[in-house]
Amino acid sequence: MANSAVGVIFSNVHDENIPELSRHRTMASIPYGGRYRLIDFSLSNFVNSGITTVGIVTKYNYQSLMDHLGSGKDWDLARKDGGIILLPPYSDETDAPYTNRLEALKGITGFLNHRNEEYVVISDCDGIARVDISDVIRFHEEKGADITMVYLEEDAPVDSNYFMTVTPDEEGRIKGIKINPKLKKKTKSDVYVNIMVLNREFLINIIQDAVTRGLSSFGRDILSKNVETLKIYGYCFKGYYAGVDSLQKYYEHSMELLDKNVRDELFGARDIYTKVRDSAPSKYSESAVVKNSLISDGCVIEGTVENCILFRGVKIGKGSVVKNSIIMQDSVVGSNVQLDCVITDKNVVIRDRRHLAGCAELPYFIAKGRMI
Repeated sequence: MANSAVGVIFSNVHDENIPELSRHRTMASIPYGGRYRLIDFSLSNFVNSGITTVGIVTKYNYQSLMDHLGSGKDWDLARKDGGIILLPPYSDETDAPYTNRLEALKGITGFLNHRNEEYVVISDCDGIARVDISDVIRFHEEKGADITMVYLEEDAPVDSNYFMTVTPDEEGRIKGIKINPKLKKKTKSDVYVNIMVLNREFLINIIQDAVTRGLSSFGRDILSKNVETLKIYGYCFKGYYAGVDSLQKYYEHSMELLDKNVRDELFGARDIYTKVRDSAPSKYSESAVVKNSLISDGCVIEGTVENCILFRGVKIGKGSVVKNSIIMQDSVVGSNVQLDCVITDKNVVIRDRRHLAGCAELPYFIAKGRMI
């Protein structure tokens, strides 16, 4: 069933929410969980559901994304027909990059026209979850839907820059869609998680119609205004979901990975694939103390690490105490350093005897390649 679907992933959507980590990369290629990138979760959901053609909509800063994806072999997507297809940020008609989702979809209509699959599954990459896409497509077929939107029952994110809530009836048909509703406090809502299934020809037709009419917003002009005329259904997702829409949320959800129950939910039943990097096993000296932490390959630890996530190739010097922190790939922490609630990007060097601390609500961030 899912092999009759083509996937589309937006790699740059909501970059502005985490400028600290997306300054040199797309949202899709932000590192996560010690060895992954955010796009790995969307890609793996597609592959695990039998989708073998995935178009990735780019915009800018996508060199690191290209390096990460390579030929797609790590996701079993190195194929003659289909596989991973990087889609440029402009169409045949203009050299200017798209400015909204509707323009981006218009720019990829050529790609969609050349496909034979019956369905299109559209996903952003700032949501971390293990979703059975084939089950969503099955639901879409059973309901005879024009559009199926995946939603989650949770507290609506009051401080989020952009979110959408839906109101489904008992049959699952969506009767109302609100974009950025004004909420004074956290309220239990059905929040759209930016995964959508549509019939391919239907999507092409509504894009062409929207362009002809000069519409600009997919959410407001197509979804919200046509909720009564289109058959829009909601698929309720019941599993673990982490939406990354700020540096604080990135830190919060990363720290949740230290909970075994969360790891089992996210990585247990189906694999999450990522780029393979051949690294030596991590080394622990006699002075090393490690508690409740995720340690990736190739690390060298001589100090104390507690409640931390260390990416590949990180070095922690003797006498250093690193707590509640995320240290990204190939970063070096010198001797007698104290870190608490710190996020370092890749290739950071923290010299001896430095004391740096943030808090859970405002982690201390160090940009890529910096020496402190």
